[in-house]
Amino acid sequence: MAAGHPWSAALRARYSRLAGIPVEYDLRHYHRQIERIAAVGARGLSDTQLKSRFEVARREAASGAALDALLPEVFALTGEACARALGMRPFDVQVMAAIALHQGRLAQLATGEGKTLVAVMPAVLNALAGRGVHVLTANDYLARRDATWMGAAYRFLGLSVAAVTEHLDRAGRQAAYSADITYVTAKEAGFDFLRDHTATDSSHTVQRQFHYAIVDEADFILIDEARVPLVIAGETAAPPIPHQRIAAAVRRLAPGVDYRVDEHERNVALTDAGFRHAQSALRCGPLHDGAHHLTLAAIHVALHAEVLLKRDRDYIVRGGCIELVDEFTGRVADKRRWPHGIQPAVEAKEGVDIRPEGVVLGSIPIQHFVRLWPRLAGMTATAVPAAAEFREFYGLTTVVFPPNRPCRRVDEPDVVFTHRGAKMHALADEIARVQATGRPVLVGTASVAESEALFRALRDRRVKCRVLNARHDAREAVIIARAGMPGAVTISTNMAGRGTDIVLGGGDPLLRARLSALGGLYVIGTNRHESRRVDDQLRGRAGRQGDPGSSRFFISLEDDLISRYGVAGLIPRAHRPARQDGPVADPVVAREIARAQRIIEGQHFEIRRTLWRYSAMVDEQRARVYARRKELLRGESEPAACAEADPEHHASLSRAVGAAEVARVENRLTMLVLDRRWSDHLRLIEDIREGIHLQRYGGRDPLTEFQRQIIDAYASMMEGWRDEVVDAFGRLRSEGGRIDLERLGLRGPASTWTYLVNDNPFASFWVSLIAPGNAGTSMAAALLAVMYWPVSLAVAAGMFVRRALGRRRAREDDRTDTG
Repeated sequence: MAAGHPWSAALRARYSRLAGIPVEYDLRHYHRQIERIAAVGARGLSDTQLKSRFEVARREAASGAALDALLPEVFALTGEACARALGMRPFDVQVMAAIALHQGRLAQLATGEGKTLVAVMPAVLNALAGRGVHVLTANDYLARRDATWMGAAYRFLGLSVAAVTEHLDRAGRQAAYSADITYVTAKEAGFDFLRDHTATDSSHTVQRQFHYAIVDEADFILIDEARVPLVIAGETAAPPIPHQRIAAAVRRLAPGVDYRVDEHERNVALTDAGFRHAQSALRCGPLHDGAHHLTLAAIHVALHAEVLLKRDRDYIVRGGCIELVDEFTGRVADKRRWPHGIQPAVEAKEGVDIRPEGVVLGSIPIQHFVRLWPRLAGMTATAVPAAAEFREFYGLTTVVFPPNRPCRRVDEPDVVFTHRGAKMHALADEIARVQATGRPVLVGTASVAESEALFRALRDRRVKCRVLNARHDAREAVIIARAGMPGAVTISTNMAGRGTDIVLGGGDPLLRARLSALGGLYVIGTNRHESRRVDDQLRGRAGRQGDPGSSRFFISLEDDLISRYGVAGLIPRAHRPARQDGPVADPVVAREIARAQRIIEGQHFEIRRTLWRYSAMVDEQRARVYARRKELLRGESEPAACAEADPEHHASLSRAVGAAEVARVENRLTMLVLDRRWSDHLRLIEDIREGIHLQRYGGRDPLTEFQRQIIDAYASMMEGWRDEVVDAFGRLRSEGGRIDLERLGLRGPASTWTYLVNDNPFASFWVSLIAPGNAGTSMAAALLAVMYWPVSLAVAAGMFVRRALGRRRAREDDRTDTG
């Protein structure tokens, strides 16, 4: 085991404590635990003896024995079960990481170190409590794979295991959540949580009370996805907006004449001519007239969809539907939709069926959802850059574990080009050159469109390659299985990042030795991402378990990251390169790009911190409403006092349909009224959010005003809701021996659907909320921002980053000029 010298680790741990960094490097405590586990002597047991010892431990846990006391015995037995059932014996470093998971920590293990196996030991130990264990994964593919792959070890010990995936029905979900260990994506678990809190019959719920969760790919789920609200919606009457007509009218508008696009701001605005031409095309009155405010808003959203959202970058069209592409994974984002009119605008743009948006019945950000587990742990290969955020938001301390074998991957410096064409030409040359040697090559691209453009360029050079992107996700397993073979060239979006194991030589020892001699897998990145963690995940596909490998990024000053934040213009004047076909030799350029990336990460952290502050109060209100509703669902709380308010009517209904049926109807009625009020409250919160940034222009703190307004709104929501139930109950009648709630318009949604909002709808305001320097912005600009609220989070982050970089660059230029 390559653990490093314990005293050097202790010095690093002491430095981390003094610097306030919540990262542990000192592993001496874990080494002592390893000795206790080894002393159990599980290897010498027969299968029967091993299972018998495990059952003893299970009974002790059921009798109240502390799990910490049972850890050496259970970990030893589980490790041996893995060796016998899976043919995989955990390395010491994997066992140490498993201990950290049981202790509620975040384990950083290098890519390829077997995190899937690590989760088995703490999952088994905590399953002995009889309250279920959840392993939260990044996607359905990993949930299915890991439950199937590790299932043999669990079943060897007599434990049940299941996976929850998108298309599982209610009975299947109930069975899966009742298993000892359940693998499920954080999103799917969140959707089930929301669905359970719209059920009016306890037999329709699928989850039991949360106990212990292990979050796989923790930085993706707890940070990258943290701001994404999970939403459950029901049908509602939508305002009559002619999306197709508006899309056709917007499509005829001319860039530069009818609207202007700011490539850096990622914004688009109608000109006076654009207003006139849109009015003429739609044959409506003046768009600024109050009677046409819905049409005007729809035109702005349609223009955003037409100009700023790109097919095969932001979304794909497949099966007559718009499917969003996740920027972090490159995969189709299951059930994800853009909010408040953007989705139907894109559907109209592409000529597909427009699906209803509906009314929001419940929502919860993943950031708050994962905190519902009393005990939480996580693991990832890229935790340290976000260690402070893990501690601040989730109370998780990061523990860094060394690789089982030293990493032999060589990370080459970036190659920078002045324009995209030069980069693509150099990429094709490099890939062709390396493939000719027989080395396998993995190319990570930023979008579906880029992956397919590179595929065409290589095809023209007669270089054989395979493409893995959101269009070809059904072939993922086959493509990945071949990606480590001699001469293989795999072009992929971020789908070939997290959780993807590319086996050098496809598992053939002779091929592996041959390819190792050639240098192993060569990973090429075609763009820097907004997060270094995403870049590191791509690099980590090479050099796994001691294999050789190398990585390099090819980037241009026209890439999205560079142009979106205006980074090229912030390079010192003396170092700004002229357009050229060859790479830029000046190291200052690459250094400035890397520095901008770090500043962008810091800005996103501030935005997530601000989101947390704004959503914390909403989450408290959600918890109170859901607790009240759960009591009603389980019959643990009395519904509104309808019998006391109108005893004669209550008695009359009881004689007609029976007292039990009246009690059921009264309970259901109480839940329906509470649900409707909560839905109305969520809609009101959205209205408050959209305009809360304007409070700054009145000299007030937006956060304080937001909290004050939603506290008042919650009090108004809860005031008199029981009186509303009593009033509705008084209007109920018995017909044919039954009570029909629907005659009063009191019913749950006939259908519901779930989706994720791609970005928080008020995200474009976060910079105005966190950056006091914006107070000089004009009111006209602020009102324009209200119309353009759907612009993505990158707009806001870009503004702040450019200011930060611009101030720093101005200081450096001043020093240069005065030097």
